[in-house]
Amino acid sequence: MLKRILSLLLISAVLCGTVIKASAAEALSVSAKSAVLMDGNSKEILYEKNSGERLPMASTTKIMTALVVLESLDLSHTFRVDERAVGTEGTSAYLQKGDTLTVEAALFALLLQSANDVANALAYEVGESIEGFAALMNEKARELGLCDTSFKNPSGLPEEGHCTTARDLAFLGAACLENEDFLNIVSTKSKTVKISDKDRTFVNHNKLLTLYEGAIGVKTGFTKESGRCLVGAAERNGVRLVTVTLSASNDWKCHSAMLDYGFEKYRSYTLYSKNSLLFELPVAGCDSSVTVSPEGEKKITLPYGKKISVKIEAPSLITAPVKKGAALGTAVFYADEKEIWRTPLLAISKVL
Repeated sequence: MLKRILSLLLISAVLCGTVIKASAAEALSVSAKSAVLMDGNSKEILYEKNSGERLPMASTTKIMTALVVLESLDLSHTFRVDERAVGTEGTSAYLQKGDTLTVEAALFALLLQSANDVANALAYEVGESIEGFAALMNEKARELGLCDTSFKNPSGLPEEGHCTTARDLAFLGAACLENEDFLNIVSTKSKTVKISDKDRTFVNHNKLLTLYEGAIGVKTGFTKESGRCLVGAAERNGVRLVTVTLSASNDWKCHSAMLDYGFEKYRSYTLYSKNSLLFELPVAGCDSSVTVSPEGEKKITLPYGKKISVKIEAPSLITAPVKKGAALGTAVFYADEKEIWRTPLLAISKVL
């Protein structure tokens, strides 16, 4: 069917930006062995260094541990600590056999204190064994498309074959931040929870929450084998950035540099929101027209200074009756003539 194409230039001040200096990209450099800067909304990689190299991930493992738990149990679920989790090596919440706590309390201990015994306790509760829980972690990794990640345990303690890449960790971090419960926990600087009948306070190891304006997470990690690992995230003016470093001598400096670069170079554009873009299409055989509009809202992160335009592709002939919600065309968005998004145009009312 022949289509009519309408072209409009979005000239709203909201979509106007200034061009930044080209030197910003040249100035970005990080000391980490592997690094990624990602737009947390579009999942576009904005900067990377050896991002596909498989490396140990230490306690950034607990990001996936938390996600599997959140998708398996309610925060209010109360469980008893399995004796096999007591005395786990490394960072600990010093759980005792028979301690009771909620999943919410356990996740604060897991993600703020980075407690390995809590990681194992949650694994026994959800997966009945460390191996069973690791299988769930790997299943979720495949679901998210993390092809270069393999989990052997829920804590991140060194184990042969337990590895990931900076790229995979960035995708994982971005996905987890879309879970409001996860975001609430990792953005908390300290939290007092109850384990059995005692109050316990856990302080977040992630110094980005204090050092960097707009920081919202995510998770630190360290072993002798992995070096310093960090998944970070920050949000400003609608732009959410996710940063990852593996084996970094100064991870706080690396992440601050990547975040500064991202916020300087990129901005969030609202392509449309509910009923913000309305188009009238004539209906054959009557004097009526039908109003169409994209559904919902779409934001996208782009470099400053982009000219955003939209072309409307619609059938050359629309005949009545038209049902409300019928797809009658497509809105195609461009940034400097490069296609960046397309979405159906739906009738907002019926035409008889």
